[in-house]
Amino acid sequence: MGPKAKKSGDKKKKITKTERLKQLQEEEEKRQKEEEEARLKREKEDLEKLEIKRIENEKWQQLEAKDLERRSEELEELYFLECCYPKAEKLKQDIRLLSQWKHYIQCDGSPDPSIPQEINTFISLWKEEINETFEEVVEKSKLVLNLIEKLKLILLETPSYDLQDKTIKQYQTSILELQELLHLKFNIATEILLRQASTLADLDSGNMEKIIKDEYVTLYVWANLKKNPRYRSVRFSETQIGFEIPRVLATSDIALRLLHTHYDHVTPLRPVPAPLNVKHTPIITEVVKEEEKSAVDPSTSKEVQEGSKQQENVSISADEEEVKVEEEGDVELQKSAVAEDLEATKYQMEMKLLSETVLAAQLLLVENAQEKPEYFEKNEVDLCQFTILGGVYHLDILELPPQCKPVKGWMIVEIPKGGLKKYIYPPETTEDLETENVFPPIEVMLQVQENVIFFEEPMVARWDLEGKHWRTDGISNISYNSEGRLVTFSLETFGPVTLIQDTHINMPYQSWELRPLQANEVLLTVTTVFTEIQIKIKENLCMLASVKLKDKEHCSTLQGKWMTPITFIIALKEVGLNIFPSGYSHFYVVINNKVPLVELNAYRQMALLSSSFAFGWSRWNLRCDSNKVIFKVTEHLTSEPIPHSSWVLLMFSGDRAQRLKISEYSEVYSEALKDETEFHSTLFHLVKDFSSEEAIEKIRSANCQFIDSVCQMLLSTRLLSYS
Repeated sequence: MGPKAKKSGDKKKKITKTERLKQLQEEEEKRQKEEEEARLKREKEDLEKLEIKRIENEKWQQLEAKDLERRSEELEELYFLECCYPKAEKLKQDIRLLSQWKHYIQCDGSPDPSIPQEINTFISLWKEEINETFEEVVEKSKLVLNLIEKLKLILLETPSYDLQDKTIKQYQTSILELQELLHLKFNIATEILLRQASTLADLDSGNMEKIIKDEYVTLYVWANLKKNPRYRSVRFSETQIGFEIPRVLATSDIALRLLHTHYDHVTPLRPVPAPLNVKHTPIITEVVKEEEKSAVDPSTSKEVQEGSKQQENVSISADEEEVKVEEEGDVELQKSAVAEDLEATKYQMEMKLLSETVLAAQLLLVENAQEKPEYFEKNEVDLCQFTILGGVYHLDILELPPQCKPVKGWMIVEIPKGGLKKYIYPPETTEDLETENVFPPIEVMLQVQENVIFFEEPMVARWDLEGKHWRTDGISNISYNSEGRLVTFSLETFGPVTLIQDTHINMPYQSWELRPLQANEVLLTVTTVFTEIQIKIKENLCMLASVKLKDKEHCSTLQGKWMTPITFIIALKEVGLNIFPSGYSHFYVVINNKVPLVELNAYRQMALLSSSFAFGWSRWNLRCDSNKVIFKVTEHLTSEPIPHSSWVLLMFSGDRAQRLKISEYSEVYSEALKDETEFHSTLFHLVKDFSSEEAIEKIRSANCQFIDSVCQMLLSTRLLSYS
């Protein structure tokens, strides 16, 4: 039996109209009450915000006033600390002079390349030497290369305001003459060697093969004596280096030469930057001259004038004579004091001028070129974008000279006029319509220099003698064996060939860190997409500490070698470890460009603090404006690893430094000042607020050459813009 039906009394009671109106009235009153409460709450919050803002503004104004009050004092102290830069420059000048003096007293017979008469005499005497063997030329080339490097270093290391246009042109002319003469000597020595090809022939093949290896030059030469049409694969003994030649060459009186120079004397010299226009020099010179005049003529001194007037009115008596002697003694003392003051003034002016010129030279390193490089033709290599690595491979097909013939105990040889002649391949004029079949491209196999690092497959370029530039056309079938470091390609016509790599392959950097080690020694670590490079900086020297490729240690020939900063930078570039932007690099790399003066001031002050503080890359540096830089910093006086929690963030705008409230791991970017901190005019005075006395004392006692070297490396890497 189913459930009983519900009674009608159980149904929901209907709401009357009166009750409905009452309910709506209550809801309206509740809504109005909530709105009123929300309005009051908003007003209260707004008032609280205004009060907080007012308090913050008052606090900020107090900080502004405090900063303004001590600003001149802080800048004066910073100026005193930055005197290390002109002092370091003065030491560099003294070292350059001392180097010249050491060369002079050494009397080892080698010329001083900076003296035109000596270098010209050396060139003339070497031109007169004849019948030198290739080994003798190679030995002499060490001196020649040393002279060239010295001249290049003089042009790079000597500040532009110390170089005259005439001197620059003279040095560049000497470099070109030495380069041309060296290559000429190699050609003459090759000709002498090829005249003896028949006496040096291999017993098995009947052809001549010769390999001469040295530190900077390697010669591979093969002479086709048998002219066997089936002998078309030329491989030099115990190497994979060689050629695949066509039939027309296999049956010709030719020699193949591969002269691998580990240097590049083919690419034209780049222009040296124009000298700095130092407007203060004549003004300071005039002031010094006026003071010198004042020192020479005592009548310009007020005290001396008074002494002179007294001397004119005295009589010749014993007492008066004694007074006169005393007054003359005072004059001598005054002269001495004036001379001492003049010397001090001259020194101050010299250091002030030197400081301004050093600052101007440093600023040039962070200022970008305003115009894009010149237009390049199709297939022409842009040497602002690409770098030549591993030297130059001079590939030549040579006409085999007449061979030596033994006659009655004598060796007779015909010496044709014009010296070594090149075999033209392919011929400039030919009636054969199937030229490509008769004169096909020649396959070449080259060994990559061991100490050079290619992060990608190397590109091959050939020298265009007419256009005086490198080109990538006329080269095909390029392949690279990274394990064997062997490059194979086909070449339409022989000539100088080189390997190139993107100059900016390691830019922008992923991160960086500058950490103090011992006294006057720091470690700079730069991490890129392909590598991690560690550089030690100690006093006025730099050293490659380690290189990691794909998280594995790479052994470089540069490791453990201390060099001056400029020499070190050149050496790193030559092995493919380029982390040094040029004035044109911003055209080829997307960078976080900062205002040059802000960047310069940051590097100079970071270098001042580098003996006691570690600095590091911050991701927030990308977020701030171009007129500000942000980086991590922490006091670091031990050899222990730096804990992540010890880093603090600093923001610097060139004339104001402050600690940030955010950390490296904050979710939102903010430039808010950290609680209970103040801002200062310099980084030095900011870190004083949270550093130890030991750290500050270490900063004050740091070696000026060390600070200058750190600053130079920071300016050269431009970490704040290229990471």
